[in-house]
Amino acid sequence: MPTLPYAILEAPSTLGLATHGVERLPDQLLHLGLAERIHARHAERLAVPPKEPTPDPETGILNARAIAAWSPKLADAVEAVLTAGEFPVVLGGDCTIVLGSMLAFRRRGRYGLLFIDGNADFFQPEAEPNGEGASMDLALVTGYGPSHLTDIEGRGPLVRPEDAVAFAYRDHKDQEEYGSQALPNELKAIDLPAVRAVGIEAAAREAVDHLTREELDGFFIHLDADCLDDAIMPAVDFRMPGGLSWDELGTALRVALASGKAVGIEITIYNPRLDESGSAGRDLADVLATALGTAAS
Repeated sequence: MPTLPYAILEAPSTLGLATHGVERLPDQLLHLGLAERIHARHAERLAVPPKEPTPDPETGILNARAIAAWSPKLADAVEAVLTAGEFPVVLGGDCTIVLGSMLAFRRRGRYGLLFIDGNADFFQPEAEPNGEGASMDLALVTGYGPSHLTDIEGRGPLVRPEDAVAFAYRDHKDQEEYGSQALPNELKAIDLPAVRAVGIEAAAREAVDHLTREELDGFFIHLDADCLDDAIMPAVDFRMPGGLSWDELGTALRVALASGKAVGIEITIYNPRLDESGSAGRDLADVLATALGTAAS
């Protein structure tokens, strides 16, 4: 389990989306007491460049140049936390923040990625109807896409495909409808039906076993709130029926953190603007505080 103290980084980027709202995720989770509940230091809040209204003409991706320029700044902030001997808890933001997070670890060695997300996020630019990088982030971070987003600092891929696990995604119909490229064979895929087939504990252990291979220096956890059942987490921009329960997410995080090889976590896509009662945010804060708090004890 993590024995390092936690440090919170606010990374309120919406550069990967055409919409707004998820930039309020850090404010809401901090308002709900997440930092105090896990005894975390507040390290930094990163400024995010303004968004462009239309996709980059060269790549077809919204804010592609801004994402490429901003990701190293997030990586610097993550590295500062690591250098201080702390465990980064990065509060996004949309899913493209994974590029900055993983760049920090790519600078240091070979790390894996536990990608807990309701979507596989493996679209290619020409198939993504809005040009949103948040539908392409797993592809980009594993080296599939335009070079200035896949090869930041000449370090691409930021995560080798064989060192990533796509966990609990359920967007198969949308992948088929819009023509998303398939996940590469070497990238381990444990979709929601596979999780259901063996149970959350066994599925999480299978994922973590893959990410604790001897050749890896550790693994980072990406958590998108839309992995959760739409009935309990409607405060996301792209809604789909089904998903994980709170208990299932808590179990997956517990298994990952108990491995002793997790090196950080980021939380993305929860949109407080879509959470009028605040109940989804409170429950998200609860499951995070429980998982992280237990891991630190």
